[in-house]
This record gives sequence, C-alpha cells and structure tokens, in this order.
Amino acid sequence: MDEIREQNRKLEELRTEHRDLDDVIARISIEIPFDQLQLQRLKKRKLVLKDQIASLENQILPDIIA
Repeated sequence: MDEIREQNRKLEELRTEHRDLDDVIARISIEIPFDQLQLQRLKKRKLVLKDQIASLENQILPDIIA
C-alpha cells in the first residue's frame, strides 16, 4: 500500500512540474526577443515529464484486457 501511495505522490509531483513548465514556456514565448535554446530545452523537459507520467500511470492502473 505504501508503494502505491509513493507512486501517486511521485505522479502528482511530475504533473505539477509539467504544469509549471507550461506556464514558464508561455511566459518565455511572449517575450521579445526570447531565448530559442532555453525554450527548446524546456519543451524537451516537458516531453520527458509527459513520458514519465504516462509510465507511472500505466504502473498504477495497467490496461486490463477484457
């Protein structure tokens, strides 16, 4: 049971970081001029987080073939 709680906590941390990156990317995008390299790095980090979130979700709630 503790393992599931730990996975849920980690999942929430990843989701929070993903949302925070959305905000940062939006703010950087409207600045002129904006740092293209920094923007690319943030977007790459966001994609990594998305993959980690999907992986954890699959561990917590695996697909059940009916």
